[in-house]
Amino acid sequence: MAYKFFPHTDDDIRSMLNTCGAKSIDDLYSDVPDELVFKEDYDLPEAMSEIEIRQYFDYLGAQNSKLTCFMGAGCYDHYSPSVVNDIVRRSEFLTSYTPYQAEISQGTLQYIFEYQSMMAELTGMEVSNASMYDGCTATAEAMMMAVANAKKRNKVLISETVNPIVIRVVETYAKFHGVVVEKIAAEGGVTSRADFEAKIAKDDVAGVIVATPNFYGILEDYTGWADLCHEHKALLIMNCVASALGVIKTPAEWGADVAVGDGQSLGVPMNFGGPYVGFLCTSKKLIRKMPGRIVGATKDADGKRTFVLTLQAREQHIRREKATSNICSNESLMALYVTIYMSLMGKKGLREVNELGYSGAHYLAEKLVKSGKFELAFPDKPFLNEFAVKTTQDIDMLQTIGALEGFNVGLKIADDTMLICVTEQRTKDEIDDLADLLIDPLPEEAENEENNNETV
Repeated sequence: MAYKFFPHTDDDIRSMLNTCGAKSIDDLYSDVPDELVFKEDYDLPEAMSEIEIRQYFDYLGAQNSKLTCFMGAGCYDHYSPSVVNDIVRRSEFLTSYTPYQAEISQGTLQYIFEYQSMMAELTGMEVSNASMYDGCTATAEAMMMAVANAKKRNKVLISETVNPIVIRVVETYAKFHGVVVEKIAAEGGVTSRADFEAKIAKDDVAGVIVATPNFYGILEDYTGWADLCHEHKALLIMNCVASALGVIKTPAEWGADVAVGDGQSLGVPMNFGGPYVGFLCTSKKLIRKMPGRIVGATKDADGKRTFVLTLQAREQHIRREKATSNICSNESLMALYVTIYMSLMGKKGLREVNELGYSGAHYLAEKLVKSGKFELAFPDKPFLNEFAVKTTQDIDMLQTIGALEGFNVGLKIADDTMLICVTEQRTKDEIDDLADLLIDPLPEEAENEENNNETV
């Protein structure tokens, strides 16, 4: 055989060529113009042994800057117990990707069922689907749910305090589905109640999307919002930071109809931006409007507990015009990851994670404000572990110096404003070091050198 890793023998190839009426493999590409055919040798590196390839990738990995992370804004540096990776790899869970054949997919179906159960409990909602791509698309799908539920309305309101990345994805979905998206103004870091009431009163709104905590890390007060939405026949959708739901008021307690968000904060590594896992939970009355899969528990012919896909047929995912949504796949591996994380952490562990993040964030915020070089952007608003600060210093300079000193200091969200996050991963020493760096980014020697350069 020409290629030792190809399974087909020469006889196999001849048989296939005879079947399709071709004399050679080149005949299969006869429609490709000759000038487009690549005739040179491929620029491939020399073959390496296993130890050489490992060393090579170690070398590549060493080129990355490993910074102590104080940035959040939708992606959070949480600790994940080492046992999670071991359980994820177990063969009974890593069964078929698409669990249509229940008899050979019990491991996958079981952990998805457990995932649904845990997410429903975490959000306080009655049902959960089998996860989605990420928090952005989950929010966009919730928007489509609201429009489908309203039937004759195609307008959705979204708060300006929702993460801008989520808003952009929602707007993209809306554009190609004929949905009108209007923003509810933000005032002082929170959603304007007056603007919300004015817009919902027009009785042309299918759904309202808000965030908890919001983009600025603030815990907003949504008392009465659900009642007002329902009074005007609209759904209330809450985009949530999953980990925070271990200690803050749940979407169900606010009276929300749909809870969505990203599960990354439940121990999933940041992974340079993905893959993550979106969650979507709702009430029983909306279950047939919910996109994605649902796994249910039942009994087989022998009376043994078993798991199956339920409330939908396989064709729902194939016949586009009949489908609730064209989301056919879910980030199942990540759903498994957060399921194991939640089962290990439990309610007590999740509370401790949030308490540590809260303590660290408030300690850092107080230290920065006390220096006189920073002030809270929204000083009268409660926050959990993420907060915005204003400064007269050059934020680009702070980020550059921070990176040189091994810190990802935060996200610049305005010329004078930076968003900073503290998780349970950050030690007191790290927080103190960051505070010292931000308060006095240029040591005295560096300042003198800069002044000398300016004089010259």
